[in-house]
Amino acid sequence: MERYDLLIVGAGAAGMAAALGAVRGGAARVLLVDRGDRLGGVLPQCIHHGFGLSYFHEDLRGPDYAARFAALLADAPEVALRLDTTVLELSADRTALLSSRAGLERVAFRRCLLCCGAREKPIGALDVAGTRPAGVFTAGQAQKLVNLGGYDLGRRIVILGSGDIGMIMARRFTLRGCEVVMMVEQAAAPGGLARNLHACIEAYRIPLRLRATVTQVHGAARITGVTVRDLDTGAEELVPCDALVTAAGLIPERELARALLHGGTPPDWLGFSGNCEHIHEIVDSVTVQALALGERMAKM
Repeated sequence: MERYDLLIVGAGAAGMAAALGAVRGGAARVLLVDRGDRLGGVLPQCIHHGFGLSYFHEDLRGPDYAARFAALLADAPEVALRLDTTVLELSADRTALLSSRAGLERVAFRRCLLCCGAREKPIGALDVAGTRPAGVFTAGQAQKLVNLGGYDLGRRIVILGSGDIGMIMARRFTLRGCEVVMMVEQAAAPGGLARNLHACIEAYRIPLRLRATVTQVHGAARITGVTVRDLDTGAEELVPCDALVTAAGLIPERELARALLHGGTPPDWLGFSGNCEHIHEIVDSVTVQALALGERMAKM
């Protein structure tokens, strides 16, 4: 059985930075595992600018930000990288079961750091009635399909939620020649960063309905529209569309640690970093936190 000083699950911004921090902290054997086929997590699908402004003092795209850290990892022989590999379970005896095309493998580690990111709240978690036809996507799913797959998801699009990914996708859809009919937000103010509100919503004159929500999806095989309700007056409006994108928030992904938590507290050999620990507004803060935590765990 292979043994490592530190096992890092997730090779996104947090995982890559944590691996480099661990090397800086003196770790001789680090295993960085990711179920995807490339480094960077969601960064490769984030083709817009706005990354690295505080960390690199440059305005980078997501793939460029990921490439900076991938190059640093390539020069770190202490870090072993396993892509296309899923961690199926973590055990209290400090072993992990890995699954890859080569089969199942169990590895041992001294400490473990989860950098699994976060998952999006799907429409099933929302109080939305109606059918579940084709044409309903989460914002991150839509981003991946459009930016990496080149898919056309619809021509008339309603976006539920005004988080950063939702606003960035509103601009992306507009640039692709689609009509973003409306962005609907239940709060009294937009939920994302001010810079994205200005650059994505206001700059492209995308209609923003505050204090409103989607209460029903219409359509059979394909979505044909949604019902939008004003939360102050109760008035409802049928808005025709052929795609609904939900940007309803993120939940830290900690499923691997569930069996190891005792009263909500993890064992002293297990840590969380990045959006797996709490949701960050910008990737630069993820990097700073993960570098420091990786270094600290290597020295423990």
